[in-house]
Amino acid sequence: MASIVKHTDKRSGITYAYESISYWDKETKMPRCKRKLIGRVDPQTGEIRPTDGRCRKNSPYQKPEEESPQEKILARLKGMKVSELKKEIVRLECRTAN
Repeated sequence: MASIVKHTDKRSGITYAYESISYWDKETKMPRCKRKLIGRVDPQTGEIRPTDGRCRKNSPYQKPEEESPQEKILARLKGMKVSELKKEIVRLECRTAN
């Protein structure tokens, strides 16, 4: 029999959802269960989001990597108008002339 079990990690406070499958252990003559991680439970919505549980890069909970200086400059320049870009060019030319 399979069911979904929610378990809260005491260290982090994060709730994870597992698929629990019950079976009879012949050696110990007791019921046992195998659990397989499904994902992380969103605290606001209760929705289960898939995760591998190791905070790898493909995990939606992993922090994004920092941008390189060039990417930061390009992101700042993308929102500028042509007149603002011309002013920025003049400012940079004056800066390199000194």
